[in-house]
Amino acid sequence: MEVLLGVCVVVLAEVCAAGGAVGAAEYRAFTANSTEQSNAVLTGLRCPENLSTVDSLNTRYVLRWDWPQETAVDQTVTFTAQYISERLFQKPRHEKHWISVCVHVLEHRCDFTGAVLHYLALYHLRVRASTPQQSSGWVQIRFCPDKHAALGPPSSVKLTSIKGHLEINITDPLTSTNQSMKTLLDNNLSYLIQYWRRSEDPQKAEVLQTENNIVMLTGLDRQTWYCVRVQSRYDFYNKTSVFSDTHCTRTGGQMLYWQIFLCFLLSLLLCFLLVLLLSFCFYKMFTLLKSTFCPAVHLPDHIQELWSSDCTAPQLLAPESPESVCEPLVTACTELDAALVNTEDQDFSTHSRHRSGDSGVYSTEEDSSTDEAQRRAA
Repeated sequence: MEVLLGVCVVVLAEVCAAGGAVGAAEYRAFTANSTEQSNAVLTGLRCPENLSTVDSLNTRYVLRWDWPQETAVDQTVTFTAQYISERLFQKPRHEKHWISVCVHVLEHRCDFTGAVLHYLALYHLRVRASTPQQSSGWVQIRFCPDKHAALGPPSSVKLTSIKGHLEINITDPLTSTNQSMKTLLDNNLSYLIQYWRRSEDPQKAEVLQTENNIVMLTGLDRQTWYCVRVQSRYDFYNKTSVFSDTHCTRTGGQMLYWQIFLCFLLSLLLCFLLVLLLSFCFYKMFTLLKSTFCPAVHLPDHIQELWSSDCTAPQLLAPESPESVCEPLVTACTELDAALVNTEDQDFSTHSRHRSGDSGVYSTEEDSSTDEAQRRAA
């Protein structure tokens, strides 16, 4: 059976080789034919279906397939994927030259990146399903990385503003080993650059195609924001990549006079608003501190009248200076005592004069009475 299957595969391969490299539609037709031949030989287990390499990018190659689960519900199904070059495939005994990449894997995919397939060569990829009891037939497709692998965008794009112009620095797409794709394509790699003002629609962008990695955009408006994105192109197979990320920057150059004047007015306005804000904050802070440490408590009216009267009037003094409180009272008493002393002196002198006159009268009477008594005694 295996010999018959190999003969069928060889016949189909020769037909495809005579017709040239196959496209996506040819893949499906070739896969269907291979599946029919395999089912004719091995009818125990269905073969994988819809083989494709749509996930291949630059030199990263991933083979995917579908498999109906209902064909082996109670069994564990694994898959094995292999590849062979076109040169070895043409040999009569080519079965021994197949190289396995994925052996008994459960996923419906196999990564051929580690196989290091040459980008400009032609290969055959095949896969089959297996269970512990049986295996399906092989299903294979032809794969040319140069034609079937997608092309990636530039690995990086940098913008630099230089004297009113924009310098675009483009880094080539990279392989799985971080090499430039341009070397694999014999310098046939080019770039499509789109640039536009950031305020405009990207659909109205200007287009520039170049093979250089450093491009200078001239004739741009000064002091204006521009956006740029880059696409990789390979014209031999008319392959184009998706656009890179959009990068925006502003051009330099001398500013116009009205722009300078407008900036000056805006700076003045901002300074004024800043000073006003700081003054308001300072006022609020001062008011808060004053109300906290110096609360506004009003004295009664009669106490305020005392504070506002003359210094000779009685004053309300602090209780911590008792000597000051008593001093005015002592002074007042001294003045009163002096006045009383003066009055008493005056009264005493008047009384003395009266007493002196009276004392003269009384003394004469006493002397006369004494003499009379003495006479009577004698």
